Amino acid sequence: MKIFLHNDSVKLENGAELPGLEIAYHTYGEMNADKSNVVWICHALTANSDAEDWWEGLVGDGKLMDPSKYFIVCANILGSCYGSSGPMTNDPSTGEPYYSGFPDVTIRDMVNAHELLRVHLGVDKIWLGLGGSMGGYQILEWACSQNNLIENMVLLVTGAKESAWAIAVHEAQRLAIEADNTWRDHNKEAGRDGLIAARGIGMLTYRNYETYVAVQSDDEEKLDDFKAASYIKYQGNKLADRFNAYVYWLLTKSMDSHNLGRGRGGIEKALTGVTAPALVIGIESDILCPVEEQKKLAAALPNGSYIEIKSGYGHDGFLIESDAIHAAINAFLS
Repeated sequence: MKIFLHNDSVKLENGAELPGLEIAYHTYGEMNADKSNVVWICHALTANSDAEDWWEGLVGDGKLMDPSKYFIVCANILGSCYGSSGPMTNDPSTGEPYYSGFPDVTIRDMVNAHELLRVHLGVDKIWLGLGGSMGGYQILEWACSQNNLIENMVLLVTGAKESAWAIAVHEAQRLAIEADNTWRDHNKEAGRDGLIAARGIGMLTYRNYETYVAVQSDDEEKLDDFKAASYIKYQGNKLADRFNAYVYWLLTKSMDSHNLGRGRGGIEKALTGVTAPALVIGIESDILCPVEEQKKLAAALPNGSYIEIKSGYGHDGFLIESDAIHAAINAFLS
């Protein structure tokens, strides 16, 4: 992991200012002489900049996104806790972590941070912008703000605006965090139990009824200690061990405000200006970002195409169904 330090102040979309930025990022491979082999991957809510780790089915030696062919960049998003400026980094004015003092950020702010890194790296064109879920929001926002920068896009389980359904899910998750009486304490463990509960809520939307029944049903006649309950607790604790409640609260807020049409005359007008070829991929069983959203997105993009992958893994399918996604992207790029 590398760190880019931007020492000038940065104004956020809501008018707040940060005195500077730290951006954590990974690169794989080398940029070629004409800078035509850049692949920029944007990550989702709780991931980090090491795309070779969390998207191992697509990124790495011998994979579709092979560092021997491409210069691959992935940056940790603004507001996260994996090296980039966020609630857990130090406020220069106090020398202590920001915690609740870190300002709200938007997807647009995250893209502006990516743009600073792009210039620092000397990237003139992005041959392929690739992102799933919240990562797709960033690729779309970037394409709207700089139409000629990204030459091809692959957008998985994503949309042009956060849905009322997803906002409601996020609010339920934030309510769980806020109900933890340690929430707002100034330490890294603040809101841990609330984060566990929030992750549990999220896990209900990342998969679906069929998956839980197929995998988490109990054979014996039990009165307690059900597999599904243990699974939810396990996933909640697993996230709480590596993430932070302040960050989760902040980043779900940033997703709620995702709206490509804000300040651009509406979504339809904003998407009309995005002329790069775009492959939109939906997962048949996704209940968080249903396929209807991806179909609308593909239809609204001037050079959009849509493919639907059959999978029982729901929203998480974009991280799991590597073979099918590999085939779809390969066909698109060919």
